[in-house]
Parts: sequence; C-alpha cells; structure tokens
Amino acid sequence: MVEIAEVAVSAAELKLGAGPVAGAGVTLSHAGPPARYSLRARDAKVLSDVIGRALPGKIGDQTDGVICLGPDEFYAILPEGTVLPRGEGLAVSVTDVSSRALGLVLEGPAAISVLASGCPLDLASMKVGRATRTVFETVEIVVWRESEERWHVEVWRSFATWLWNAFVAAMPGAHG
Repeated sequence: MVEIAEVAVSAAELKLGAGPVAGAGVTLSHAGPPARYSLRARDAKVLSDVIGRALPGKIGDQTDGVICLGPDEFYAILPEGTVLPRGEGLAVSVTDVSSRALGLVLEGPAAISVLASGCPLDLASMKVGRATRTVFETVEIVVWRESEERWHVEVWRSFATWLWNAFVAAMPGAHG
C-alpha cells in the first residue's frame, strides 16, 4: 500500500502530470474532458425519460456511460459537449459536475496492482463493466473496470494531483 507521507508534499510542489506515464506493465494517462453529471431520482424511470437514456438497473452496473452508485444515485461520464436536460419541475436532480471531477486511466497488466496499492476493494473479483465508489488511501474515487486491463478512475479535481502522484509512486519503474 502507498503511504500518504510518500506523496504528501506542499501544494506548491504538486503538479498534475501531463501524462502519459509508463511503468513496468502499466500506463497512467488522462481520460480526456468528457461531460460528467451527477444524477439523482427516486424513480429511475422518470430520470431515464428526462435524460433520454437507459439507466443501469443494479448498483455497480454501467450502461452507456451511466454508472449506478446507489439506489437513487447515478454518475454519467458522457462524450464531451453532451448536455442533458435538467428536468425542471420534476423530482429529479441533473447536475453538471464536469468542472468538479476528472478522470485518470490506468492500463496494462500491472494496472490492477497500482490501483490495489491504495484501494481496499478486491479488484480482481470486479467484473469488466462494473463500477463503484470507493477510496484510494483517504481520497474518494469512482472506479470503472472498462476492460480486463483498463481502469477508469474518477476523482474530484482538488485531489487529482495527489492521486496522480500516488499512482506514479506505486508504478514500478515509472517514467514519462
């Protein structure tokens, strides 16, 4: 596990890498600037009708870039420029959080080891296509297993530089 003290430096010293960074069996890069939305509704059918997209039916499932995080909570990672209707007057919350978060991608056969160095989940048992909210050390993240060796990690922008550096510190032979 990566110790926080190893990467905890002053804010003036923290710089989010331009990427990508490669290590032994893993590459770290930015996910790009997709549109991100926090979606809430007690009635998923109403929310689905508002945004014009199917919603995943179970917590941890992902459908077309929309992740179910809880019984009434969804997180959407959609193509850049996507604008979802707000659903004014309906019992839904559609909030653009594109400025709040950003995505990092860990890819390669050692990607799971880098992610597991600070994440308490049994990532090996997480099926491709599944996603969940968890932590890396003390930082809240959303992890989406896009393929056997590709992990998309969403993090609040204020923690992104720290997380980038923590991933680099956990990557054997990292250079970039």
